[in-house]
Amino acid sequence: MWSVIVNIFPYAVAFAMPLLITSLGGLFSERSGVVNIGLEGLMVVGGFASALFTVAFYPSLGTGAIWLSLIVAMAAGALFSLLHAFASINLNANQVISGTAINMMAGALTIFLARTITGSGNVQLRMGLPRFDVPGLVHIPVIGRLIFRQTYGTTWLIIGILALSAFVLYKTAFGLRLRACGEHPHAADAAGINVYRIRYIGVLISGAMSGLGGATILVTYSGEFSGSVAGMGFLALAALIFGQWKPLGVLGATFFFGFAATLANSSQAEPALKAIPEVVLKVFPYVVTLLALVFFSKSTQAPRASGEPYEKGKR
Repeated sequence: MWSVIVNIFPYAVAFAMPLLITSLGGLFSERSGVVNIGLEGLMVVGGFASALFTVAFYPSLGTGAIWLSLIVAMAAGALFSLLHAFASINLNANQVISGTAINMMAGALTIFLARTITGSGNVQLRMGLPRFDVPGLVHIPVIGRLIFRQTYGTTWLIIGILALSAFVLYKTAFGLRLRACGEHPHAADAAGINVYRIRYIGVLISGAMSGLGGATILVTYSGEFSGSVAGMGFLALAALIFGQWKPLGVLGATFFFGFAATLANSSQAEPALKAIPEVVLKVFPYVVTLLALVFFSKSTQAPRASGEPYEKGKR
């Protein structure tokens, strides 16, 4: 069993990173008081923007185009999330319906644009980011083979964003204001905080991080945009709830879900797993997700004002 873990763990890490960054995006949005179930659609938009940019500029920029496409994906995700922010914050629309609309629009719009621009609904990359072993650290007993072997550069970028997010949320004035707007927005307003602006920033950060998540899938293990991220956005939402809306909790949840999904996907490649019926391994990640949400539902506590439209004059 240890050999199976060693073999699939690098793939589990690669699969967990898009989940992690997208869940972090949802964390910023919900901590500000805006529920964002449109993470799936924002990931699709980010993947589409990254694919188009990479295909257009890879011949001239090489690998640099791939890294720049991540920035383009973040910008595209942030811009698309403005639709959700305007509907939820300015129009006081139902945030679940608005997020659902984002998911529906993103898939249809990106497929239409892909067919219009390239003649096909799919956009394939010539080259993605290469894997590499972290020099020196890969030789650390046990941990080296699990974490520092066959990694992507995006893995360390996202881990860095996780650390920065934890610092911003708990060690800065902005983080305190963001959390206050998600817990007691009227008290925050009385303290002179612009709740509308903070919530806009939270949703924009959510869009940017989700766009990065979609692009990460594209430039690492996928290599092709097809108008879908196979439910990764909803799995990121589950990880956010399972992780108690905390950065380290989200990290643990996404690694847990990532390992479960990778175990299912590698069932035919690992001899030790062939004895288990394939259908059992295929449904395993989703069953685990449901069970985790059921067992931890009583102990989960979302931000108190999350999902509630803020009206300045209402008390």
